[in-house]
Amino acid sequence: MTKLNLVVLDMAGTTVADGGLVEQAFASAAERVGAEPDSMPGMLDHVRATMGESKISVFRHLFGDEARARQANAAFEEAYGELVDAGRIAPVPGARTAVEELRAQGRTVALTTGFARPTQDAILAALGWQDLVELTLCPADAGGRGRPYPDMVLAAFLRTGAVDGVQQIAVAGDTSYDMLSGVRSGAGVVAGVLTGAHDKEQLEQYGATHVLGSVAELPGLLAGADR
Repeated sequence: MTKLNLVVLDMAGTTVADGGLVEQAFASAAERVGAEPDSMPGMLDHVRATMGESKISVFRHLFGDEARARQANAAFEEAYGELVDAGRIAPVPGARTAVEELRAQGRTVALTTGFARPTQDAILAALGWQDLVELTLCPADAGGRGRPYPDMVLAAFLRTGAVDGVQQIAVAGDTSYDMLSGVRSGAGVVAGVLTGAHDKEQLEQYGATHVLGSVAELPGLLAGADR
């Protein structure tokens, strides 16, 4: 038996319901850096397709040069932070209980995000989750690369020392990039959830071993996998 004692959870769309705030903040950021209105639909399509990726990476792809990408990323983080401060986010139903159940089962839980650390901290504070889990990670905490790279999952593995091998990790997220990062890390379970950006077909296409209605189902899945 290999017990899945390290659980790495995505935030927006998986444990945090943001109601489309990523797209709203992106549109605001694009306007602030002078993006052409005619280009906005195509840009939003790319944002949707790359949900879960480090936001600075998305802006580098869209705007081409580093200075403009950094300007756009700063504007995005500011806009998203304003939405958070306005009370526009909430937990996914059952998410906090699920995390508490996972910890009661003896598992170490980490929360990861493609946002920068100030935005991640603002979300955690808004939800009262500062002490909910043992570890929170953003791309900068794992060397700067976010999803679809496995770096944040592997950083959780190294920092917590909770398990002996990567096959004892469970990863859960709502996007194809969450799935890909889990697969690339070697995680034993890569669970997609249907509360966020991508559907069952997309999640399975990128390597989901399981697809759940929400993260609330994860403690039951992992309890069954341990037996």
